[in-house]
Amino acid sequence: MTAPSRTKYQISLDQRYFFGRNGYLKVEGLLTDAELTELGEHSMNLALDKVDLSQLEGVEPRSVDGESPAAMEDRYFRFIQFHRHLEIHERFMLQPRVLDVLESLIGPDLMALQSMLFLKPPGKSGQAYHQDSFYIKTAPDTLCGAWIAIDDCDEENGCMSFIPGSNMDPIYLDVAQPEDTEDFQERLTEIVGVDEGREAPAPARAGDVIFFHGHLIHRSRQNRSTDRLRRAYVCHYANARSYTEWGGGNTNQLLARGSTHLPHATTKFVQT
Repeated sequence: MTAPSRTKYQISLDQRYFFGRNGYLKVEGLLTDAELTELGEHSMNLALDKVDLSQLEGVEPRSVDGESPAAMEDRYFRFIQFHRHLEIHERFMLQPRVLDVLESLIGPDLMALQSMLFLKPPGKSGQAYHQDSFYIKTAPDTLCGAWIAIDDCDEENGCMSFIPGSNMDPIYLDVAQPEDTEDFQERLTEIVGVDEGREAPAPARAGDVIFFHGHLIHRSRQNRSTDRLRRAYVCHYANARSYTEWGGGNTNQLLARGSTHLPHATTKFVQT
């Protein structure tokens, strides 16, 4: 039986212009209530150790002798590259409406590189000013993030903040350990000398998706609420015709949509 046709989600010319000028774009209500419920319940099951991860190849056990409390905390609140292990992570990484928007921003041929589920409970720190293209390099440079808000987020519980227009900046190599280790993880670096006066907070409602350019300078502060999670599913993409050495090279990256002349990985759970 042929699958029913689907109308592509379209963003406006004004939205494309805003992204090009500012380096980010919030698309409101891109996920459905049913999708949010599923992703939210799954994230809590992970946090409460109700998902059996013991049989997943390449996933380290949560309890490791001699491991620091910070490292243990990461195992319960940060789930990196789990699209390679769990169907729900791959499926939301390839969420059709998210890919529709990405088509408009970086082209019809899409490569999916990285998935990260962040739960960020009260008191959990954020990450200081950085550019994602500092870490994930592609040529041509087409990296774009998609930040799915699972909860309502604002400055109190640690929403994202951007330096608008910094998508036009080069990749800054002048980085150091953050001085403010209450707000920001001390294990991660911070771009030196950013003008904080230009910062624009990016509050979002659950179901909104924020797309942001790989050069865009951004950060998130500590969750200073007493009883609110700030859960987000964040994935990174590039044009599938971009070359990368990140993560083992193109061979390890999913072809999410379209075609490419470069080697690529195929999906494990979802038919594209």
